[in-house]
Amino acid sequence: MNHYCEQWIADWCQTNGWTDWFQERSDYWAFPPNSVMPVPIPSSVLISIKAEKGLSNHERIWSLGAIAGTGIAAVWGYAAASPMPLMLAFVACAIVFARLDSEEI
Repeated sequence: MNHYCEQWIADWCQTNGWTDWFQERSDYWAFPPNSVMPVPIPSSVLISIKAEKGLSNHERIWSLGAIAGTGIAAVWGYAAASPMPLMLAFVACAIVFARLDSEEI
């Protein structure tokens, strides 16, 4: 899951003079000012961007999907008088939570 919006990274790079940023797996790399070799964007910068901007679009979609799925499962479980829909919703929410977990912190 992409924890950062590409525009956030591009804006930070443009503001601080870093150029040609790219993403490799879950790391963001860019060329610092007057540099000929790319370096990873510091994790402290990424954490501050995340704290300032909040959830990315992917994270919002996954979170809202988990909430909607839980609501549907609650209604379905009540109508069917069965706990199985809520158990499936629990599994789905556990997967979403795992995907929302940030690796760099």
